[in-house]
This record gives sequence, C-alpha cells and structure tokens, in this order.
Amino acid sequence: MNLRTALRPPANVDIRDCDPRATPLFPGKGEDDAARLTEKMAPKLDTLQERLYAENKENPTRNVLVILQGIDTAGKGGIIRHVFGLVDPQGVKIHAFKQPTEEELAHDFLWRIERALPGRGMIGIFDRSQYEDVLVVRVDEIVPPQVWEPRFDAINEWEEGLVASGTTIIKCFLHIDPATQQERLLARLENPSKHWKYSPGDVKVRRKWYKYMEAYQDVLNRCNTDTAPWYVIPSNHKWYRNWAVATLLLETLQDMDPQWPVGGFDVAEQIEAVKTSLPAES
Repeated sequence: MNLRTALRPPANVDIRDCDPRATPLFPGKGEDDAARLTEKMAPKLDTLQERLYAENKENPTRNVLVILQGIDTAGKGGIIRHVFGLVDPQGVKIHAFKQPTEEELAHDFLWRIERALPGRGMIGIFDRSQYEDVLVVRVDEIVPPQVWEPRFDAINEWEEGLVASGTTIIKCFLHIDPATQQERLLARLENPSKHWKYSPGDVKVRRKWYKYMEAYQDVLNRCNTDTAPWYVIPSNHKWYRNWAVATLLLETLQDMDPQWPVGGFDVAEQIEAVKTSLPAES
C-alpha cells in the first residue's frame, strides 16, 4: 500500500473516525526520524521537479496542483516551508487565497481560482482554495444553501476538466484536534515573535469548530473523486504532517515520471562549436 491509498478517506467518512494523532505508514519512530526521512527525499523531489519543468519547456502539457486546506494552525505555512523548500523555488508557484476582493466577488467563484493556476511544468500550491466557497460561506452564512450547495458539483466538474487538460491535483486536508489548536494558538500568544501570526479573529473561528468539521466532512464526502481524491493528513504531529505531504508529492511525481527532453541538435557538433567558439585575442 502506498501513502495515497492509506490517507484517502473512504466513502461516507465520519471525520470523527479520523485520528489526527495517527501516523499511517510512517517507517520511523518519531520527530528525528521524520526530519531525516523527509530530508532524504529532497534529491529525488528536486530531480523530479526539474524534469517536470524541463519536459514542459518544449511541450507544455502537464503540471501539479497541491491544495492545502485546514483550520487555523493546521500547518499550511509549515508545509510550504518544510516540504516545498526541498525543491527549486523557480519551479513552484504559491498562492494564498484571502477574503475575496470586490472584483473577485463580481465573478463566478471559480474565476479567481482559474487566474491563480500554475503554468505548465510548475508545481502550484494553493493555501486555501475553491473549497472556501463551500466552507466559510456556509459556516458564516454569507450565502444561503441554495447558492453553496450546487458548488460541490461545480467543483467536481471543474476539477475533472482540469485533470483532463493535464493537471495532477493533490488535495490535502490537514486534520488536527481542538486541543492541539488551542496549544498552538497559546504558543503564539506566549511568544512575542509569533504575535504577528495571531489574530483575535482566530478565536471567533475556533468557536465555530464543530460547524467547520461538519462542513469539511461534506467536502470530503462529496468531492473525493477518483479524478481528484482527497487525502486526510493527520496533523497533530507536525513532523508526520510534513513527511506525509512530501511523500504524497514524491509518489505523485514518480507516477507521472517526467522525462528530460531530447535536445534538437547534434551533440558532437555542438561540443566542437563550444570548444572553438572563443575568438582569438586581438
């Protein structure tokens, strides 16, 4: 069994059955092993990412989109630093979705998502995503159910089209429990260097914890397609979370198996041209 199989939730999953403390298929014993094993993936990830970029330079057909969703403090930023810092930043495009602007609100909810998609050969990372439009708008009652309900089908159809056009999607739900969130929020408040990470609004969102979990459960059950499956990442242990997302990315890129493009020139001829290209000194 690979990690993608282990972390994909079953049909009609009850989110309460997903243990955020679990460490499925982890081959080590804890944090030190996780750091070593994650770092060990770096050369493979770096080479595969470079091959993906190079392959698409001449024939732009494929890319990867990683979607990170989770409640505050679940670790979206940590994953971006610790996992995607393992590859060349020139091949990565990160987009964090905030509250929609007036211009974005004037369009269909997928309009701003389309504009943020990575180019061919790139690995795109969405810090939050189109799923905010069936999560936040539902929990905060920004729009009525007759508006957000049809969006599940719209998202599935949109993702199916995206995959058909050459994008491989990795959707990660970063799952933590309320006690872990409390611990992480308090750690931010107790450390002045982390106050910038904290907002009083975090408490308002925390008070809606169970409404958010209900909304996330619907997302997992209604948008967990074979074309674009969800993965539930147990995220109480930051070290496991990082190792798991790095492993998902590695498994995906290995299956894609991008290839170095063949040069459109005679190699021997160009070697000779390079050796003889410097003009004589005058």
